[in-house]
Amino acid sequence: MKNLLVTGGAGFIGTNFVYYWLNKYPDDHIIVLDALTYAGNKKNLTQARKNTKFEFIHGNILDQPLVESLIKNHKIDTLVHFAAESHVDRSIQGPDEFIFTNVVGTHTLLKAAKKIWIDETPQTHRFHHISTDEVYGSLKPDQPGFTETTPYAPNSPYAASKAASDHLVRAYHKTYGLQVTISNCSNNYGPFQFPEKLIPLIITNILKGKPLPVYGDGKQVRDWLYVDDHNLGVDLILEKGKTGETYNIGGNNEWTNINIVQLVCDLIHEEFLQDMELAKRFPDCPSSQGNHPKILITHVKDRLGHDRRYAINADKISSDLGYSPKESFKSGLPKTLQWFLAPECI
Repeated sequence: MKNLLVTGGAGFIGTNFVYYWLNKYPDDHIIVLDALTYAGNKKNLTQARKNTKFEFIHGNILDQPLVESLIKNHKIDTLVHFAAESHVDRSIQGPDEFIFTNVVGTHTLLKAAKKIWIDETPQTHRFHHISTDEVYGSLKPDQPGFTETTPYAPNSPYAASKAASDHLVRAYHKTYGLQVTISNCSNNYGPFQFPEKLIPLIITNILKGKPLPVYGDGKQVRDWLYVDDHNLGVDLILEKGKTGETYNIGGNNEWTNINIVQLVCDLIHEEFLQDMELAKRFPDCPSSQGNHPKILITHVKDRLGHDRRYAINADKISSDLGYSPKESFKSGLPKTLQWFLAPECI
């Protein structure tokens, strides 16, 4: 039985991780620590709060005394660190918050974990840090995917802040012996995602009849990972991963942004053709008026420093830990769309 502290557990990936873990490991205890910033939603955890093995704490990862007390009082042996500012556009407009949360916040957690798990009462533990493929920079069309040994080359304040936090986690392992693992994942999608990221933004804008902004020519390439495939990877790392190691988690699912937008448009239009009730619930959607949602696609000025392509090579986690993603866009996107179309979601 584990006692987990999950930071950022009211956010998109953290929420899905909480439900994944409670379902798979019903005897484990989960404490969520979340500051409930704009992307964190306490309502996401409504069902989890009915579980006696779950507890929610409203607080900030920058509060070291709070983190120390949670680790000590709840006998935490596993810390899974999701909490982060993660939107590239916001990091370009205001990088300070990304440095505070992603760098200083991660360092605060590391200091608290070291104090309780190493300095005060040495014990077996695990600090797992969630990172991103964006720390590796950008790939050319013909280059192989990022591996765990790819040199870091972050191109946005967000990516730089995550790279810095990765280095701090590694340093606390090498210097102090903190038992850490790191995972760098590709773009996630799925239920509970805040509508600033591409897929939920496209879905919600289509339903509201708003423009679908596509940066530049829309041919930026990303590897897309269904959120519970990400959680499966984290699960395997916690179960079998070697401390001090980094594992890339990918979906083997590269798509251009414009093709994703077009695919989501097609899927929503098909849903409206099959379910006439949707037109009553979403009267502003083009499909409610006999039009295809693609009419909403609007190309806008490209983002500053926009990386052209990301791709993950997940051979290490596949060969060492037996990881294999279960969802493709064919299965994962309809699941995501059904969540956004559910009456309780709107």
